[in-house]
Amino acid sequence: MTETFVIAQGGGPTAVINQTLAGAVLEVRKRYPGARVLGARHGVRGIRDGNFVELSALSDQQLHLIAGTPSAALGSTRDKPDAAYCEVILKSLRQVGATAFINIGGNDTAGTQQILVEAANNDIAFVHAPKTIDNDLVESDHTPGFISAAEFIAGAFVSVDLDFRALPGIYVGIVMGRHAGFLTTAAAAWQRDDSSAPHLVYVPERAFSAKRFIEDVREAQSRHGRCIVAMSEGVTSEDGRAVVENLVPADRLERDAHGNIRLSGGELGMAIEQLLREGLPGARARVDTFGYLPRGNISTINTTDAREAFEAGAFAVEAAARGGGSVALQYANGATNPQLVPLANVAGKTQHLPDNFLLDDNNQISAACHAYFERLLPKRFTLAEPL
Repeated sequence: MTETFVIAQGGGPTAVINQTLAGAVLEVRKRYPGARVLGARHGVRGIRDGNFVELSALSDQQLHLIAGTPSAALGSTRDKPDAAYCEVILKSLRQVGATAFINIGGNDTAGTQQILVEAANNDIAFVHAPKTIDNDLVESDHTPGFISAAEFIAGAFVSVDLDFRALPGIYVGIVMGRHAGFLTTAAAAWQRDDSSAPHLVYVPERAFSAKRFIEDVREAQSRHGRCIVAMSEGVTSEDGRAVVENLVPADRLERDAHGNIRLSGGELGMAIEQLLREGLPGARARVDTFGYLPRGNISTINTTDAREAFEAGAFAVEAAARGGGSVALQYANGATNPQLVPLANVAGKTQHLPDNFLLDDNNQISAACHAYFERLLPKRFTLAEPL
């Protein structure tokens, strides 16, 4: 029987998600000469609607060009299929004769694959290939897309620190991350010493207090002459609610189709600016929301990230041959390699920042977190000492 692979991309695009796509297509070509590979346009929605592109018709040169291009070449979707939606997907997969479905995405994507496995009759191999800048997939040491986004954040905070050394003030950079603070802690990856930015780090894993925030900023500014803050968009208050819910009037909050508060806008930034105006009147302060900028930045595509993403795609084809599952990047004996883990281990779960990555007594990262970034994101720049 001729093999037919269907591949889709879901969730937020990254700088290297197309490496995973190309890695899978080229591995199918190598393992199964003459096999058909279909790409679903705009994720599972494309499967539902029968909207496919013939990836197997593309040349190796075209696939490598796609691999090096940021964003999702097939288009993506935020759809979170329920059982009924998955029945439609399953029907469409069978209509095109799919023998394997590789879905590239985060934990929600893994959840879709888990529903499909439970609905199918073992006639299709369902594989989840990892992708997320949030670095929050269970079973993985890190995820494809994270290192490139982290490099953007690390470089941005080094640059801001140099700026505010020259003209002191207060700076808050709000970084993507609804439930996990990995990307926000990357702001400290290239710190040179204790006086380097960020001086304060706020992540969803630690409760945020507006009063304590002002006190922390005041103390840091007094000590360093400036205060640079890295803050996750998903920081939560002591009552367990997102900070933006407590600081922004309810009529100004936007929600997505799933009821989640939209964190990618500027509401949190404006609320933090207001806190600083009221708590530290007269201080020179700036709040920036990084938004989508780190997600697929073409100038910070990390070579290790790109290679690992490609390898994850190639390994997804091996995973299909072994019956399906979730591909995880695991670190052991000084090397990172893709491994096959059960879908149920990953689907719908969130890996949070380990407790030992943060100091207990202040809002800064620990030696363990620094060591993690030294392994994933070695410092790239040698800077002059201040005059």
